[in-house]
Amino acid sequence: MTAYSDVNETKDLIKKLVSIPSPSGNTTKVIQFVEEFLKDINVETKRNRKGGLIATLPGENNKEHRMLTAHVDTLGAMVKEVKANGRLRLDIIGGFKYNAIEGEYCEIHTSSGKVFTGTILMKQTSVHVYKDAGDAKRNQENMEVRIDEKVKKAGEIRDLGIEVGDFVSFDPRVQITKNGFIKSRHLDDKASVGILLQLIKNLKQENSKLPYTTHFLISNNEEIGYGGNSNITPETIEYLAVDMGAMGEGQATDEYTVSICVKDASGPYHYGLRKHLVDLAEANEIKYKLDIYPYYGSDASAAIRSGHDIIHGLIGPGIDSSHAYERTHEESLLFTEQLLYHYVLSDIVSY
Repeated sequence: MTAYSDVNETKDLIKKLVSIPSPSGNTTKVIQFVEEFLKDINVETKRNRKGGLIATLPGENNKEHRMLTAHVDTLGAMVKEVKANGRLRLDIIGGFKYNAIEGEYCEIHTSSGKVFTGTILMKQTSVHVYKDAGDAKRNQENMEVRIDEKVKKAGEIRDLGIEVGDFVSFDPRVQITKNGFIKSRHLDDKASVGILLQLIKNLKQENSKLPYTTHFLISNNEEIGYGGNSNITPETIEYLAVDMGAMGEGQATDEYTVSICVKDASGPYHYGLRKHLVDLAEANEIKYKLDIYPYYGSDASAAIRSGHDIIHGLIGPGIDSSHAYERTHEESLLFTEQLLYHYVLSDIVSY
């Protein structure tokens, strides 16, 4: 009887992950958390020069390798301007729209290590003052950070130690409901990171012997396009990105199955690997959906673009409202981990 991880443990782990601020470019603390998690289960890791983390589980075949990746970096922002009115202008990190962060609580992380709280608001927020409060464009010009300090001019902000280039992280507002939902910012892609960590833990506890040496890359620059495009061994045949399944009108992906991506903005994923994943899902009664993500790229597509001769694929839990206030269900987490479990124990597809 195959033993799968406890999905409640997975949700608790995801809650811890999303609660650690880690916008692209400032991921040291969350990488340290993942490093300690793997150390506690006796898995050795190494860091690449970009700050990502690589764990390797030996396999019976060391001439042909696999790599699985999930990214721990998130959307965020950076201080673009210290404004004369005592507020901050932002420059966004990652692909999202300003309306997705209107009214959000945030933290400003200074280079000296201080952290200040604030709220991201429109300049024209008050309906009692601004006639165009509802119609004004949500953009860099109109949105600003109200800092929770007594500041009314730029000099007072700088006296706090806040300066251009300081990172800004968004409050995840994570909640786990009694009926199995987890809703939070940054489930893209910390839900998948939690799944991979639980998978590694399960394989170690079972003392599973993998058929192929398998690398697990926790990348830290995916949201800006190049997280998983390096540190791929010459022996690597298959490269599987584990990232969110995109939901919306016209999409097949939902919150209760594992999503297998057949194509995104980079083009089709490897047909043979896709069919192999479908066969594994059907053989093991794992609920899945095939889907196309039209405005999307992954660590796997970044690896292909960088010239690696690999078979690439993409699967992940279905995430509603991507790059905003996201949500998924424990069933999607469970089916994703189950498919990954059977995948790492399966044969490499022919090529």
